[in-house]
Amino acid sequence: MHTLKTLLIATTITLISYTATHAQAKPINTKADFDAGRAKIDSLDAQMIKTIGEREQIVREIGIYKAKNHIAPLQPARFQQVVDKAKEAGKKVGLSAEFIEKLMNAIHDESLKLEEPAAMHNE
Repeated sequence: MHTLKTLLIATTITLISYTATHAQAKPINTKADFDAGRAKIDSLDAQMIKTIGEREQIVREIGIYKAKNHIAPLQPARFQQVVDKAKEAGKKVGLSAEFIEKLMNAIHDESLKLEEPAAMHNE
């Protein structure tokens, strides 16, 4: 299940990023087009994993700061802002609010897991 969540997060971030920054996809009419499409997906997947890794490193650093300053890992108002922004971005690229909310909840759950050990380590 954890791997599925990670895959879902990576796929969604790729879709949002790619759709927001690239022109409409070209129709796939040939085997070469098909292979090129798969190569693009592989490249985007690698970018997503790298981006998620970078994001999670920042989450760890924020967790350390929160622990040192006695700030609770869970910040509901901040999370709601993140979800609202993500829903707006998702709407612009044709993604449902329900999907974005599930995605952001999965990311948030993982982030809280990363912050909690940081908090315990620095108490």
